[in-house]
Amino acid sequence: MTAQQDHILIVDDDREIRNLLADYLEKQGLRCTTAADGREMKSALDHHQIDLIVLDVMMPGEDGLSLCRNLRAGAGAHASTPILMLTARGEDMDRIIGLEMGADDYLPKPFVPRELFARIRAILRRSRALPPNLEAAPPGNARELRFAQWRLDTAGRHLIDAEGTVVALSGAEYRLLGVFLAHPQKVLSRDQLMELTQGREAEVFDRSIDLLVSRLRQRLGDNAREPTIIKTVRNEGYVLTTEVSATSGETQ
Repeated sequence: MTAQQDHILIVDDDREIRNLLADYLEKQGLRCTTAADGREMKSALDHHQIDLIVLDVMMPGEDGLSLCRNLRAGAGAHASTPILMLTARGEDMDRIIGLEMGADDYLPKPFVPRELFARIRAILRRSRALPPNLEAAPPGNARELRFAQWRLDTAGRHLIDAEGTVVALSGAEYRLLGVFLAHPQKVLSRDQLMELTQGREAEVFDRSIDLLVSRLRQRLGDNAREPTIIKTVRNEGYVLTTEVSATSGETQ
C-alpha cells in the first residue's frame, strides 16, 4: 500500500474491462471508482476527489473525446485533472484529437494492466512537480513567473493575462510551459521536450509535442503563423523568446 492512496476514475462502457482494471490497480495500492458513461463520470467527479481519469474513447452516447474536451473547457475543480485516454489500436486520429482536446497521455488497446499502471504513475508524478532537472530555472519557491504580458501562478497552476483574467491549463500544458520558462531563449528539441514533459523518448511520427505546443500557443494568444512567444526553429525545435522573472506573488 502506498503512503498516499491516489484515487483513479475508470470510465469505460465495458463492465468486464472496468472491473479488471479496477481490481488490478487496487492491488497496486490505488483507490478506484468506475463509471460506464459520461453521466456516471460526472457524478463521480462531483462526489469524489479524483486524481486521474482513465477515459475510453469509444463509448455510446457522449464519447471520450467529447467528455475530455468539455472537462478541459470547464472552470470547475476537475478542469486540470490528468486524463489518460484509451484508444483502439491503429486509431491514430483518435490519439491526435485526444491530445488536442487536453489528454495528458494515451494508451492503445489491447494493453496489459501493468503498462497502464506504469503510465498512471508517470502521469501522477509529472502532474505534481515540474521536471526535476531544472537547476537553471527561476527560484523554486517563486509563486509567480512573469513573461511577456503573462503571469504563471505556480500554486494555482494557471495563467493570468495583463487584465487579470485567469486562463486554465491542463497538466500537460502546465508542464510544457514550465519547461520553457525554465529555459528561456534556449532552443529545445522535440526529444528534449518529450523527455522533460512526458518522461519518454519521442517515437517516429509522434506529434504529441507539436500538438501540445500548438495548444499552448492558443492559450497565450500566440499567432501560429507568426508566433512571438514560442517560436519554431526549423529542424531544431522550439524556443521561448521572452525573458522570465520570478516573484513572490504577494502583490498583484
